[in-house]
Amino acid sequence: MNDIRRTILLVIFGFSLVLLWDQWQVHNGNKPTFLPSAKTAAAPAPSASAPVTAGALPTAAAAGAAGSSAAVPTQSTAAPGEKVAVTTDLFKAVIDGQGGTLSELQLREYVDQTNNGGLVEWFHTLIGQAPTPNVVKPVMLMEDGTPATLYVAQTGLLNTVDTGDRFPNHLTPMRSTAGPRELADGQNTLEVSFESQPVGGLKYVKTYLFTRGDYSIRVKHQVVNVGDQPRDAQLYLQLVRHGTVASSTMFGTNTFTGPAVYTEEKKFHKVAFTDITKNKVELPPAANNGWVAMVQHYFVSAWLLNAPGSEAYKREFRVADLGNNLYSVAMVVPLSTLAPGASKTIDSSLFAGPEEEKKLEALAPGLDLVKDYGIFAIISKPLYWLLNQLHGLLGNWGWSIVALVVLLKAAFYWLNAKAYASMAKMKAINPKITEMRARLKDKPQEMQQEMMRIYKEEKVNPMGGCFPIVIQIPVFIALYWVLLSSVEMRHAPWIGWIHDLSAPDPWFILPVVMTATSLFQTWLNPTPPDPMQAKLMWIMPLAFSVMFIFFPAGLVLYWITNNTLSIAQQWFINKRLGVLGK
Repeated sequence: MNDIRRTILLVIFGFSLVLLWDQWQVHNGNKPTFLPSAKTAAAPAPSASAPVTAGALPTAAAAGAAGSSAAVPTQSTAAPGEKVAVTTDLFKAVIDGQGGTLSELQLREYVDQTNNGGLVEWFHTLIGQAPTPNVVKPVMLMEDGTPATLYVAQTGLLNTVDTGDRFPNHLTPMRSTAGPRELADGQNTLEVSFESQPVGGLKYVKTYLFTRGDYSIRVKHQVVNVGDQPRDAQLYLQLVRHGTVASSTMFGTNTFTGPAVYTEEKKFHKVAFTDITKNKVELPPAANNGWVAMVQHYFVSAWLLNAPGSEAYKREFRVADLGNNLYSVAMVVPLSTLAPGASKTIDSSLFAGPEEEKKLEALAPGLDLVKDYGIFAIISKPLYWLLNQLHGLLGNWGWSIVALVVLLKAAFYWLNAKAYASMAKMKAINPKITEMRARLKDKPQEMQQEMMRIYKEEKVNPMGGCFPIVIQIPVFIALYWVLLSSVEMRHAPWIGWIHDLSAPDPWFILPVVMTATSLFQTWLNPTPPDPMQAKLMWIMPLAFSVMFIFFPAGLVLYWITNNTLSIAQQWFINKRLGVLGK
């Protein structure tokens, strides 16, 4: 039994050192040694694009980027249309007249901060180094830059048969109509329209409707047949994004970054960039429902057809590796045959904003699933609901975390009591075990038999303290994902020096407190008879505490609260059983 426990402890300790070294590498801007991080999916160089046919969306997604060598449809050689800057209460957007593409999108309510101050900056000042400038800027969700940063929302028309005809697409110059470009005080909506010249007998008019307080942008698509022949066309709604994945968070885990597709039949389906490159993607079949999205930590963009009657439109789902580390996900909607002079209008919505669960649930079925909870989503969702309810009562996410841990500890009180009682009994018989090991140190087989006899006489199960704790692990992992994935924690203050629960403690106070509570908890636990195990029991909290320096403050706060409550319960049980201080 001791050999098994020793092996388990050594494996855990060894794995902890691997994680610790990996996180140190990431913290210093290096590539991780063992766990994948900052992955950039490998992609082949762009090849010449085929004609824009029923089977292929227009390529050269980065036609505006300098140095692009991909061949593009004829209309891309025309001078791009005017870029229109739009400002609302939530967005600063740029819509490119080339295809009416949403090419830049800032989220004004969310900021990126390059310097949180704290002990690191104080040390730099102490040794005479210039402090890092504290740059606070809005989150740039979409950007029409180099392939390394490009992220845009495109739409256009395709032909339904392989005739070689081309219709207006995201490379077609479009003219914006006159009108306001800024949402004025007292104004609830802002409308911006773009209109193309006829291409292949079809004219395409795209209208963006921004609404105050709403991250869902309504986009209306009007297709007019100005020719003398009937036309069959398809509308595509596409998101194009670079394939760089954010650095590993902790324990080697990432929230998902990449395309996602949903249908009522196949449900939520994530698509890895590497699977697109390797052509290993299994997309759901065409359906009369569903949506496509680009997912990342905290934020998402998604094309939806959620207007009344949208279920009448059968949609096809596509992903593509565009080369240059660019990937696309698209939803293609066939239009009915347009007679000469006829027009067709389709309403869509482009959601581009934070992954706020309740708001996403209200927009479309399954859209809340873009908030990545990992494999324990079935437990994480009710935990988030409870955390959200507590925030409604307390008004502070830090205190809500504390209250949630208190409730969880109360729910598991009796399980923990059994575990701590078992540990207390082990602590009580520890002197007897130590004496026996010293007496029989040269007779390992006899020592093992004597140890089992003592356990049986004292009615102690050496593994009794483990089982009640093990069955709680999924709950606490699920809570970890809730705290990691919830955009509400981003830049949310707690008290005093903690201004951002999603960032590390700038003064390292919480990690130090966490270390102290972990060491005190180790002192309360029974000392393993084996000297090596005993040393490991003290070294492991110190090793973990180094990793906790880089953890978000919200997660460290959760751990401190859990440790403190565990210490209180364990202290009470040890005192009741008379083993305190033994």
